[in-house]
Amino acid sequence: MVKNDLYITVPSFFKCPISLDVMKSPVSLSTGVTYDRSSIQQWLDYGNNTCPATMQVLHTKDFVPNHTLHRLIQIWSNSLSPSSSSTPSLSHDQARHLIFSNDCSDSLSKILDFAIESDDNRKFLANTDGIVSVIVGVLGNDADLSTFEHAVRFLHLILTDYTDKEKLMSLILKGDRDFLSSIVQVLQKGGLDSKIASARLLQAIAVDPESKVLIAEKEGVLPGLLRLVSSNTDSTAAIDAGLSCLVAVSKTRRIRLQIVRLGAVQVLGKLLSRRDCNTVSVADKALELLEMASTCNEGRTAICEDPNCVPAITQKMLKVSKEAKEYAVLILWSVCHLFRDPKAQEAVTKSNGLTKILLLMQSNCSPSVRQMSADLLKIFRVNSKSCLSSYDTKTTHIMPF
Repeated sequence: MVKNDLYITVPSFFKCPISLDVMKSPVSLSTGVTYDRSSIQQWLDYGNNTCPATMQVLHTKDFVPNHTLHRLIQIWSNSLSPSSSSTPSLSHDQARHLIFSNDCSDSLSKILDFAIESDDNRKFLANTDGIVSVIVGVLGNDADLSTFEHAVRFLHLILTDYTDKEKLMSLILKGDRDFLSSIVQVLQKGGLDSKIASARLLQAIAVDPESKVLIAEKEGVLPGLLRLVSSNTDSTAAIDAGLSCLVAVSKTRRIRLQIVRLGAVQVLGKLLSRRDCNTVSVADKALELLEMASTCNEGRTAICEDPNCVPAITQKMLKVSKEAKEYAVLILWSVCHLFRDPKAQEAVTKSNGLTKILLLMQSNCSPSVRQMSADLLKIFRVNSKSCLSSYDTKTTHIMPF
C-alpha cells in the first residue's frame, strides 16, 4: 500500500495469518486466533479441523465476528484516506434500487463498495432474491474488463453468505450466454484482487463432476490458475486461491494430464522450495496437487525429473497437516517404490528422508501410510548406495517395526 509515495506499515495484528493481507471481516475461532472471514472459511470448507496458526484441533468450527478489531481497522483505513470518511454510505433500499435499475453496470462500483463495507451489507445482498441473477447477467453483457471485475468481486464477496452454490453454478454454466468466458477474462487480465476473486468463484461453482470438467476444460482456465500460483507476488491469498481451484477441478485423469503438461509439477516444486512457503494451507494444497499428478506416468516422470520437487516434498512432509503427510508419502511411494526411479530415491536419501519416514511411522499415521513407509524403507535398505547404515547409527532410538 502506498500513499504520497511513502510505504505505509500495516500493523501486524491487522493482517490475516493465512492471507497476510489486511482483514476485511475479522472473525475469531475458539482458539482465540483471529482470521479474515473468507480465508478461514476456505480453510474450514476444505475439510480442515485445526486452527491454522496453532494447529490445535477445533472442538467447534463456529467463529464470531471481532467487532473491536474491525472498528480499529476501519479507523486506520479512514486515516489513510480522510476523504473516504465523508462519503455517505448507501442504505439497503438505495443499494437494492441501484441493482434492480434498468442497467446496473454503471452502478457496480458503488454496489461493490457497499458490499465491502460490512458483514451486514453482504448478508443483506446475499439474501435478497434476484440479486445474484442480475449480477451474473452483467457477465454476459458486451462490457469492458473493469465491469466484469466488479461483478466477479461482488459475487466473491457474498459467497460466504450465499449458500445455494448449485444455483450459482447453474446460472453461470448452464445459462443461454457465455458467462464463463467473462470470468476467465478476469482471471487472465484483471488486477490481483480480481484474479483471486475469479479463482474463488470458479472453485465455488465446481460443485459436481460435470461442472468441474466444464470449468477445467474451458480455454484459459488451467493456464490462468497456474499463472496465479506461480506469479511473482508475495500474496499468499493469490497462491492459495489458485491452488484451491486447481485441487477442486483436477479430479479426472484427463485434467491431471493437462496440468502436468502445462508445467504444474515444476511450478509446485518451486513453490514448495521457497523459504517463505511456510503457510500450512499452501503446502497442503501443493502436496495434494502433486499427489494427483503422481497418479499418472507423465506426472511421476515430471516429479522425478524436476530437481526441486522430491527434495521439497521430503523437507515439508513433517511440517504439514496429517492429510498432507499422507499425500507426501503417497508421492514418494509412487516415484520410489512403484516407479523405482533411482534419481528420486537418491533425492530422498540426500534430504534425510529416511529419518523422516521412520519418524512418521512412529506417529499416529494410518495403516496405509505405515505400509507405504515400510515399503520405502525396504527399497532403501536393499539399495547399495543408501546411507541407511550411517543413518542407523544416528537414530538407534527409532525402531522401524
